[in-house]
Amino acid sequence: MRLRDSEKVQLVKQKAIELIIKDGLEGFSMNKLARACQISVATLYIYYKDRDDLIINIAVEELRLMEETIVKDFDPLMSFEQGLRRQWENRYRYAVEKPGINLFFDQLRSSSYQEQFLSGYMADFKAMMGSFMQNIIERAEIDAMPFEIYWSIAFAPFYNLIRFDKEGKSMSGMPFKLTDEILWKTFDLVIKALKK
Repeated sequence: MRLRDSEKVQLVKQKAIELIIKDGLEGFSMNKLARACQISVATLYIYYKDRDDLIINIAVEELRLMEETIVKDFDPLMSFEQGLRRQWENRYRYAVEKPGINLFFDQLRSSSYQEQFLSGYMADFKAMMGSFMQNIIERAEIDAMPFEIYWSIAFAPFYNLIRFDKEGKSMSGMPFKLTDEILWKTFDLVIKALKK
């Protein structure tokens, strides 16, 4: 059996993400991936058992990288505004460093892979975010609410800005480029909406 070539593995992951973003999961195949990487299909099977194994492995690895980036310099004991600002800064850095990754995760979220790649992963991250939310509620910085409501107000505006920036246009079809001014003005409005 041949040894894994780490550069080739990285190329395979990069091209797989690009193809899944471009063609969706339905249009993604090991043959297309091998052509995009200019390697034989047999080489892919040295690295991964099958298509599902490849997709799940990439998703899990990217989730771990995302988690590391998002929790960098974050403490669940931070004040609401300070902690949420750190989250936005870290998520923004990750989105800039990995511009297509949110689209990749969107493909997986709306597929049968969702259960596989989300179950059991990011447990530390979820515990840290749960602790942060509990602390800011106990300190009466925000009202108690279901996590889904909190997330929708705290992060959906951020991810919509990222999506508009990636697409290069707003909902009206006008050109759009995310700037620090737009990002932090939106953040201020989110703080205003959630803070007591």
